[in-house]
Amino acid sequence: MVLPKDIPSSAENYMDSQTLTKLPISSILIIIAMQTEALPLVEKFQLSEDQKSVFPKEVPWVRYQGIYRNLQINLIWPGKDLALGVDSVGTISASLVTYASIQALHPDLIINAGTAGGFKAKGASIGDVFLVSECAFHDRRIPIPVFDLYGVGLKQAWKTPNLHKELDLKVGKLSTGDSLDMSAQDESSIVANDATVKDMEGAAVAYVADIFKVPAIFLKAVTDIVDGEKPTAEEFLQNLATVSAALDQAVTKVIDFISGKCIHEL
Repeated sequence: MVLPKDIPSSAENYMDSQTLTKLPISSILIIIAMQTEALPLVEKFQLSEDQKSVFPKEVPWVRYQGIYRNLQINLIWPGKDLALGVDSVGTISASLVTYASIQALHPDLIINAGTAGGFKAKGASIGDVFLVSECAFHDRRIPIPVFDLYGVGLKQAWKTPNLHKELDLKVGKLSTGDSLDMSAQDESSIVANDATVKDMEGAAVAYVADIFKVPAIFLKAVTDIVDGEKPTAEEFLQNLATVSAALDQAVTKVIDFISGKCIHEL
């Protein structure tokens, strides 16, 4: 949405949430961790890479932007690690780019889209795309009263009953940690989180979005079955490209649904 000129354009000065939900959505921020996941969406929405970055020149973050169905789309990919040249995955990059993007772009809605591991015990299969109901961490163990709850960092995703009904997406809880594998301690925490999918970014995005009261939804496509028989890394790499295509289709359907609607209509 375009704010009136007499309202300061900063995240700290957003209008109250009740007012925001009654205005049409006009600006969407997509946070996506890997280039393989991002590029199909860049092509689908015909986005252009921003040659004059809104971010500090020292960071590798990449912004793709454009207009799709009257929506301003900003897709942010954290880019390649400057030392090692691999995708900047994980919670640190995710939280930093989410914070900086909110400050610079003032989105009406955040979509964190990406691939994830799924649990067959919770009904996940390769290629499934889940609409996340809530996010929590599984590797921030602080066994001190109240600090333990802070470590879990449970955050609710924005409720989207109409979107869920219209697109018939599967719904599940997300658990986030900074490791691709799963230790016994992580597994115990993931079970406690009642998670269907696990990733390396979602709860970090949710944490920052909650600070600034920006509605956020999460779409996670399953590349590997964590409680399956194949090694996680092998299965992830084997399915990354095809599952990214399924993610692309799901995100497109979500954006098409959002077009012309207000936040409260989701």
